[in-house]
Amino acid sequence: MRILIAEDDPVIAIGLSARLKALGHEPLGPAADGREAIELARKDPPDLYLFDVDMPHLDGLSAARELTEQGLRRPIVVITGVDDPDLIERSIATGVSAYLTKPIDDRALDAGIRLAASRHAEFRALEAEVTKAQQALEDRKLIEQAKGILISATGIPEPEAFRRIQRAARDRNLRLADVARRIVEQRSLLDGT
Repeated sequence: MRILIAEDDPVIAIGLSARLKALGHEPLGPAADGREAIELARKDPPDLYLFDVDMPHLDGLSAARELTEQGLRRPIVVITGVDDPDLIERSIATGVSAYLTKPIDDRALDAGIRLAASRHAEFRALEAEVTKAQQALEDRKLIEQAKGILISATGIPEPEAFRRIQRAARDRNLRLADVARRIVEQRSLLDGT
């Protein structure tokens, strides 16, 4: 996995790079602050972010939030030496997948990375399911609207209106929603709306 490191302490950054290599990952960077991390991520998007929270110019949580807003959302593992309960809440709100406190041993680092990658994959799968369900609902609304247009224009019963849409879809090798969209668009043209 390609992991972008953002850590302002050069000794810790070098140590993290070496540990990531030992765990079989490809470390990128390290960035010395959040601004540099954003630039590096834009140029060469990684698979995961490993960001220190407390950095100059832009902290790790703010950098992660900006990257997500720019469409560069990735699993986020944050590391910190600060003991602050509010920081955990901010991390959760930012979408952090794993939170590690310094000093970090190899087992904790490996577990945090694996957990973050797994949670991110689950989140992406859920997003895809939601998108698919929303599209199915929109398609269903369109089909219902098209059935209503056919019923009012021809006086046929609802089951027959649906069969006509199905038959048109089968004959033209189209999806039901595509046939319904055409019916609705043609009605709009006739009505002048």
